[in-house]
Amino acid sequence: MPMPTISKHAETVVLHAGYRSDPTTNSVAVPIYQTTSYQFNDTGHAGRLFALQEMGNIYTRIMNPTQAVLEERVAALEGGVAALALSSGQAATLFSIQNIAHAGDNFVASTDLYGGTWNMFANTIGTMGIEARFVDPADPENFRRATDARTRCYYAETLPNPKLEVFPIAEVAKIGRSLGVPLIMDNTAVPVLCRPLDHGAAIVMHSTTKYIGGHGTSIGGILVDGGNFDWEKHADRFPMLNTPDPSYHGAIWTQAVKPLGPIAYIIKARVTLLRDIGAAMSPFNAFMFIQGLETLPLRMREHCANAAKVAAYLHKQPKVTKIIFPGVMSGEARRRADAYLRNGYGALVGFELQGGRDAGQRFINALKMHYHVANIGDTRSLAIHPASTTHSQLSPEDQLKTGVTDGYVRLAVGIEHIDDIIDDLDQAFAAA
Repeated sequence: MPMPTISKHAETVVLHAGYRSDPTTNSVAVPIYQTTSYQFNDTGHAGRLFALQEMGNIYTRIMNPTQAVLEERVAALEGGVAALALSSGQAATLFSIQNIAHAGDNFVASTDLYGGTWNMFANTIGTMGIEARFVDPADPENFRRATDARTRCYYAETLPNPKLEVFPIAEVAKIGRSLGVPLIMDNTAVPVLCRPLDHGAAIVMHSTTKYIGGHGTSIGGILVDGGNFDWEKHADRFPMLNTPDPSYHGAIWTQAVKPLGPIAYIIKARVTLLRDIGAAMSPFNAFMFIQGLETLPLRMREHCANAAKVAAYLHKQPKVTKIIFPGVMSGEARRRADAYLRNGYGALVGFELQGGRDAGQRFINALKMHYHVANIGDTRSLAIHPASTTHSQLSPEDQLKTGVTDGYVRLAVGIEHIDDIIDDLDQAFAAA
C-alpha cells in the first residue's frame, strides 16, 4: 500500500509506510492475521498467484498481511525496494548468502562479526559446500584480494558487535561493484543511524529481535533488497538468478519479476528458500515488531545519549584500561564512525578491565539493574562478558580478531535514567 504521507523522515516512515487502515474493518492498528491460508477467488486467480503473474497471499509460510506491513516499513526505513521477514536474524543472515551461493561458491566476510555469525560462517555454512573467507576490514582492499570468479558476495556488520569499529561501507561496496560483487550489510546495531544502501550496499539485514523490536519479547529477522544491483550485468557470477530454476518451473528470476520491479533477489528468497526451508516469522511476532518500530527513532536518540554519557563516565574509572566506543575512537575508526553514523554512535559500549577474565566476570555478577543476557537492543540496559558467552565457541585467536579479550565487558545501554545506569555501574566496579 502506498504511504499516504510521503516523507523522508524516519519518525514518519515507521508510523505510516505500507498501511493506513484495514480495508474490511477500518482498523487503524495493523491486525494480526493469524491464518495459515487464503481463499483464492477462482482457479485462474490461484494460477496467476503461483505463476507470479499477480502478487497476493498464498500461504503464511511464504507471506502474510501482518508481515507485509512490517516488510514495507523496514524497506522504506532503509531506502530499499522490498523486504522479507524471517524467523530470526540468523535465518536472515543464512538466507542472504544461500540466495545467491551454492556448493562450490565462496563469499568474503569481515572478521569483525557477532560470534553467532562467525560460527555459522566458519562451520555450518561450510557443510553446505560454501566457503567463507574472513578478511580484516581495516584495509578494504583485503576484500578485493580475497575475490575470485566464484565469489558471490561480501558480508559485514555496520557497527560490529563487539568490536564496535564502523565498517568501511562505501569503500568495500565500490570495490565489489567494480568486480560485480554485492555487499550485504548487517545493520542490526544502528537502525536509523545508518542506511547502508545509501553508501553502495546492495542488501541489508536486521535481527529484528534487537532495536527494531526493543522490547525483548520476540525473535525475528528481515532482509531488505536495495534494488540497486544489476544482477543481469553480472550473469556469470549469479547463475542462481540468471539461469532456469528447476525448483520453480524453470523461472529465470531476473526475467520473471521484471514487471514487478528490481526485486529478483528478494522474490527468489521468498518463493524458493522461505517456501522450502520454512523459516517464517509468525504473524504475532510481526505485529510485535511493528509496535517496536513505531518508537524506534525516539528510542535510538535516548540510547545514543545515554551511551555517550556512559563512555564519558568510564574515562574516570581507574580499573578500565580501554574503552571501546565509536565516539571515543580516533584516526580511521573515528572517521568512519563520523562518515556513516548520523545523530549518535549507537548504544553499545565496551571496555576492558584490569584483571582479565576474573575481573570481567566479577563485574558482571555484581550488576543489579543491568540484565546479564545474550542480547542487545532492549529498552533496558544489558551486559555480557563475550569471552565466556557469545564468543566462547571461537578459538582465542579468532576471539581477538573479533575484538574480544578476556577482560572485555560489553554494555548495551538502555533508556533508563542515566543516573540509575551510572549508579549500577559504580557499585559493580567496586566489586570488580
